[in-house]
Amino acid sequence: MTDLAAQVTIALGRSVLPSVIARGGAVRVTAARNGVVILEVSGSPGAVFPLASRIEAVIRAAVPAVTAVRLISPGMNPAGPPLAGAGDLADAARAIIDAEVNPGIAAHRGHVTVTGATDDGWIRIRLDGGCQGCSLAEVTIRQGIEPLLRSRLPAMTGLSDVTDHEAGTEPFYSPEKR
Repeated sequence: MTDLAAQVTIALGRSVLPSVIARGGAVRVTAARNGVVILEVSGSPGAVFPLASRIEAVIRAAVPAVTAVRLISPGMNPAGPPLAGAGDLADAARAIIDAEVNPGIAAHRGHVTVTGATDDGWIRIRLDGGCQGCSLAEVTIRQGIEPLLRSRLPAMTGLSDVTDHEAGTEPFYSPEKR
């Protein structure tokens, strides 16, 4: 383990890891080089994605040499999708969501689809499967997906959920489970 990876592991253990474990998830450092840290996340998607921005903030505050943090699911290519800027905004968002979000929420029978982007930088998404009508969908979007996309897509203005949540037939967390 590199010195950078060891520092990040210590920072995670001190503050973030207990919260993730308590929520049914796990996080481990898989790579750390040139200031970029790759974290493999597993377990419940609701354990990690809502904490993504906090995890990055904690790591960057504790280890100043870290310039970027990437979350991946087990078995993913650590290189991940390209950082934004090149190509169409919707395509860049689609690549990030397909590589970093959908593998995690698949555990809850969920899927996120990028339906498009506007000329002024708004990305539109639709939640399907267990995410459609899920009582925690808004948390996943606002605390997980949106910060992830904002960190990678400087041209992004905002994120719009176009899902018809009322039509969801099998939400992972029904409103009654709140």
